[in-house]
Amino acid sequence: MGSICFHNATVVTGYSLMENSCVYVKDGKIEDVFSERRFANKRFSPDVRIIDVGQAYVAPGLIDTHIHGFAGFGTEDKSAESILEMSKALADYGVTAFNPTLYPSEPENMMQCIRAIVDAMGHEEGATIMGVHLEGPFISPEKPGALSPSAISPVNLELMDKLWAASNGNIVNMTVAPELKNMRELALYCIKKNIVLQAGHTNALYEHMLEGMQAGILHSTHLFNAMSQMHHRNPGAVGAILIHPEMSCEIIADGIHVHPDLIRLLVRDKPIDKIVLITDSLKPTEQHEGKLIANGEEVVFQGGCFHRKADGVIAGSSLSMIRGVKNLVSFGFPVETAVRFGSANPAEIMRYAKRGSIMPGYEGDIVIFDKQFNVLATVIKGSLKKSLF
Repeated sequence: MGSICFHNATVVTGYSLMENSCVYVKDGKIEDVFSERRFANKRFSPDVRIIDVGQAYVAPGLIDTHIHGFAGFGTEDKSAESILEMSKALADYGVTAFNPTLYPSEPENMMQCIRAIVDAMGHEEGATIMGVHLEGPFISPEKPGALSPSAISPVNLELMDKLWAASNGNIVNMTVAPELKNMRELALYCIKKNIVLQAGHTNALYEHMLEGMQAGILHSTHLFNAMSQMHHRNPGAVGAILIHPEMSCEIIADGIHVHPDLIRLLVRDKPIDKIVLITDSLKPTEQHEGKLIANGEEVVFQGGCFHRKADGVIAGSSLSMIRGVKNLVSFGFPVETAVRFGSANPAEIMRYAKRGSIMPGYEGDIVIFDKQFNVLATVIKGSLKKSLF
């Protein structure tokens, strides 16, 4: 594994921004971060590759914790090869780690999808597979969104045990509806397994959300979408997430799923470390030929996102993480804040140690992009996976 020094860079550390700086990667880790002035006085061994990035941004690799598919490959394919192709394609878009996200489906089908993800882990040529995100099946039939209503299930601890066994302990996060009967028992089970619980696809009353928070449901899935809205007599799921600073939330920053002004309002009330950029992207995202299929249904790309061809219902996002960062900057956020939403924050909330920041000792996962948000290079575990230099 070689060493690389990126210099003449604008370094986005995950928390702040450093002009005229350098990042040195050695043995797969961030070795040091220093000024251009210090770089001029350093002497590197001949095996260190020196790359002048021309004042481009050098940022932590992006971490997508909610993604169903990409580039024509998806979790619904029940194929380790598909997950590995997702991994390769995502690296071209600056993603260095991701949580493949499952739709709820018939139990045996879900277990096959989970096993495919687990079989792919450790064989990636691109973005690292961190583990499984289960979006259901223990969600509200009143808020299915684009998920199949027939696959939604009441809380079933026996089924949960089977899903956990199929994952070999690799379920990282799970979307649940806090109001469901026996949710507390499920939450306690998941806490013991270190699964991050997210309130989503929920019709919860405010009091349900408070009970869920007390049981450890402290993250939330695609805020404002597929959840009970805020009412002045009952704040619902949206109100609970806005009111309580300890609740963190996902945001789909495509400008369609959530109005840009609502994201600006969110940041006025929500601690900056509690907001996570996700894509919720579908299998046909960045697919450039063939019929567009997501979760077994034909979709069409219209108005910036995917719609089911059968009824026109929004089926999901076509966002990439780097475009999400670009959008957030266009909404008025500083680039260091936009990057933080897609790197340091998901790493912290998912408890990914030594990831999500440009800091000595951290994983050598880096994305380099220009002022137009074109990805110039992606580094994963210290290895260049894409480079235009």
